Amino acid sequence: MSGKRKVSYFYDPDIGQFYYGQGHPMKPHRVAMAHSLVLQYGLHTQMEMFRPRRAEAEDMHQFHTEDYVSFLRTVTPDNVGAHQAALREYNMYEDCPVFSGLWEYCRISAGGSIAAAAQLNAGASDIAINWAGGLHHAKKFEASGFCYVNDIVLAILELLKYHSRVLYVDIDVHHGDGVEEAFLTTDRVMTLSFHKFGDGFFPGTGDVVNVGHGQGKYYALNVPLRDGITDETYQALFRPILAKVMEVYRPEAVVLQCGSDSLAGDRLGVFNLSSAGHAACVEYVRSLGVPLLLLGGGGYKIVNVSRCWAKETGVALGLDLPEALPPTEYYEYYAPAYQLTVPAKSEGFPNKNTPEHLQALQEQIMEHLRHIPAAPSVAFHERAPDTLGMDDLQAGGGGGKGRGRLAASMVLTSLGPLGHRHDTCRKLGSTRVYPTLPGHPRVFPERRRRQLDDGWRAAGGAQLEGRGTGACTAPDGHAARSPRRGCRRGRELMALASRPNESSETLHPGHRPSDCTL
Repeated sequence: MSGKRKVSYFYDPDIGQFYYGQGHPMKPHRVAMAHSLVLQYGLHTQMEMFRPRRAEAEDMHQFHTEDYVSFLRTVTPDNVGAHQAALREYNMYEDCPVFSGLWEYCRISAGGSIAAAAQLNAGASDIAINWAGGLHHAKKFEASGFCYVNDIVLAILELLKYHSRVLYVDIDVHHGDGVEEAFLTTDRVMTLSFHKFGDGFFPGTGDVVNVGHGQGKYYALNVPLRDGITDETYQALFRPILAKVMEVYRPEAVVLQCGSDSLAGDRLGVFNLSSAGHAACVEYVRSLGVPLLLLGGGGYKIVNVSRCWAKETGVALGLDLPEALPPTEYYEYYAPAYQLTVPAKSEGFPNKNTPEHLQALQEQIMEHLRHIPAAPSVAFHERAPDTLGMDDLQAGGGGGKGRGRLAASMVLTSLGPLGHRHDTCRKLGSTRVYPTLPGHPRVFPERRRRQLDDGWRAAGGAQLEGRGTGACTAPDGHAARSPRRGCRRGRELMALASRPNESSETLHPGHRPSDCTL
């Protein structure tokens, strides 16, 4: 790896304390495990590390509705029984349960991504990392797919204050539907998602023909893949498509969602990527030399997630990490190999992506890109106040590597090498994002369908059609709302019962080891 980049890393030590519930595949503790590897590999000495300010309700209102954010803030396991109607309204049951500390969990994830984006805006870093972010399914009015607040959308809105065009790239095994929906009608954000599509796979969106609407037409690109794709075939698509996107769109910043459920052996994934192949995507985007925000995402075998994101932290720094894992408090979880790389499966996992299928996909994507004119211009407007002031992002003098000290008024809290808080920083207030983006089309559940934007009807002219799962579709087939009971993700969760746990440890006292499959 070549070229030195200034990297900032955002981490809240409380992230590992949250627990979705017994049997749920989402384990926030994976971020703490990745952080442990980052420290023991000594990566903290090569970058600035920060504990970000947690997002406030006002920050979330830049995308999410006030009633939804208010519900997230007030609902708890103790009072959930009094909110049954609201739970269904906001899709907060089954795959999106109410758990202890839910509001703080949302604040941590969103706050880290907003702060990382602000760091890039200030020019204080070339690359910013928040592995607690990347929750790409959350919608404006509801939770979806284990995601409650869409930190990615909030971070992109922050980046748009200083950057005319932002490219969002998603390498999670699931389609980045929430982000695509948010920016479906604007040319200031291009979304590019590589994901599994078909066979009822969640969320059921992201066909190659879904390209956006209105001013945003052809600025939503989807690369729908089949089971078993390998490193070689993935890179054969990823690199040429991304190279053409960069040539045509010329983004001023890139957000890369690094969902690791695309790795081989994931509990919910169906791809056959090694962590080396996954990290090759990060390395290629890094080589483009554009300000880069790296976020987490899916990933449901936590020993694979932690190793993958530790490896990709090294990639961001331009380092090749030793294959032998350093001792950590989770060292025995990585038995028997104790190695950094997550290997692909050598047998029993056929690649259903034929050369003909991949060639046809690439040709369709290139055809979509031919409809895009020269990089779109942005009309002059008054820029919104910064979430972080420029003066607040000036580096303090003299701090050694890894201690990332900023001015005393910094909205971030500096972390030392072991994640300890320095008391030299205080919290700043937050500000609203200016409303310069076109309206976001959104199809609402039941009682809100009458609020359907006229732009949808103009684009397709068709009334919504219900589906067997209770979902509905917009004119181009784009999913209009999260499936409810009997949803695809629900079937995936039910299928977990038939998969034997390869290894397990108890991460939370009082819970059975089988609740925390590694």
